[in-house]
Amino acid sequence: MVTSTLSASLGRALRSAARSPRRPLRSFATAVNYPQLQTTTLSNGLTVATENHPHVQTATVGVWIDAGSRAETDATNGTAHFLEHMAFKGTKRRSQRDLELTVEGLGAHLNAYTSREQTVYYAKCFSKDVQKSVDIISDILQNSTLEEGAVERERDVILREQQEVDKQMEEVVLDHLHSIAFQSQPLGRTILGPKANILSIKRDDLASYIKTNYTADRMVLVGAGGVDHDALVKYAESAFSSLPVSPNPIPLGRLAHPKTRFVGSEVRVRDDTQPTAHIGVAVEGVGWSSPDYYPMLVMQSIFGNWDRSLGAAGLMSSRLSHIISSNNLANSFMSFSTSYSDTGLWGIYLVTENLMNMDDLLHFTLREWTRMSMAPTEVEVERAKSQLKASLLLTLDGSTAIAEDIGRQLVTSGRRMTPKQTEFLVDSVTVDDIKRVANKYLWDKDFALAAVGPVEGLLDYNRIRADMSSLLY
Repeated sequence: MVTSTLSASLGRALRSAARSPRRPLRSFATAVNYPQLQTTTLSNGLTVATENHPHVQTATVGVWIDAGSRAETDATNGTAHFLEHMAFKGTKRRSQRDLELTVEGLGAHLNAYTSREQTVYYAKCFSKDVQKSVDIISDILQNSTLEEGAVERERDVILREQQEVDKQMEEVVLDHLHSIAFQSQPLGRTILGPKANILSIKRDDLASYIKTNYTADRMVLVGAGGVDHDALVKYAESAFSSLPVSPNPIPLGRLAHPKTRFVGSEVRVRDDTQPTAHIGVAVEGVGWSSPDYYPMLVMQSIFGNWDRSLGAAGLMSSRLSHIISSNNLANSFMSFSTSYSDTGLWGIYLVTENLMNMDDLLHFTLREWTRMSMAPTEVEVERAKSQLKASLLLTLDGSTAIAEDIGRQLVTSGRRMTPKQTEFLVDSVTVDDIKRVANKYLWDKDFALAAVGPVEGLLDYNRIRADMSSLLY
């Protein structure tokens, strides 16, 4: 068993910033005297990580697993999400009713979610009940019965969930965007899986996924809030000692995936019955560990989000929001920078009822993207950095948010940036950095486009791509 405290070193990015001193850094109160993260690696490879807030009476404990829908095949796509549902349907030690009564008796909240690269099971509980919560989580992870009857009943639940997701146009467009940007690759598949798979996934598929992916070296047990580190390590040694280990264990954050290929392409789902068109445009982004991660986040923050119904266009800092609002080109937009272990998507999601001017909407959006390569201003970069720090740091409110931050960072990169370190890296981004990443990722690059709704008036891909190229001259 190896015990350590997370190093304060930021590696190459921090050393580079230190070699190039910039303006004095502003300090956030949230980053001062921040509790220290402690980590311990058990003999079977399971990592235990805690951030103790001794005066807090509640805690969040959970297991972050380095496996999601990306670990599936075309035939088994949807298995990871199906397992998330089956986890609460009973174990060898507890029936579904026993699980529900036990959690309710503790006054705790038990939850789970699945993403393309992670599966998470966690509980929010009183500090005194951390051991019991760890026992419950370990039980559902290792001893779920996966009864055939429960599997059959859960199909309908997941299909209804899929129907609800299909009504959320943002989710629909972003799923389409993934499907064309990463064609015929694991990241291009949806998390819930196609209907045919939901109807055909069998108990053996679920058991096989657990055997392959639920291994100790690919898991992090996280505790945040009123959690004592040494105590949580003892609970983990007892509850997770029988977890299997991968045949070839890989350090956290180093899980190898087949090289992902970004494809510039488009998909359109025309539906003239809808009142608004929904358009997603993205270029290839960066992975979690990329040295360009924070500059890309700052550039995304420069564009930000805007919604006409909020009536704040004149007060927004984004030039794009002023252009779109003053010309009534869209109802709303949301910029995004989505990262995975080795790649990502950087782009914008637009909603408009001005169906006659969608070409103008894309023209001005892409023109602003191109401007980042040539003339981002000091003012907008500094403002974006402040907004980004508020988003990244001030959202660490409560033990669940902190546990999520710890688990996600350890699984994706093998280490966790403290809030102070995150603030430092954001503050270190300069106008020149924005120009550099814009030239690298945006300048005359192929993009993926997904459009749903009454999109007849949208120019075809080649015309939009040519318009993007013409902005360079």
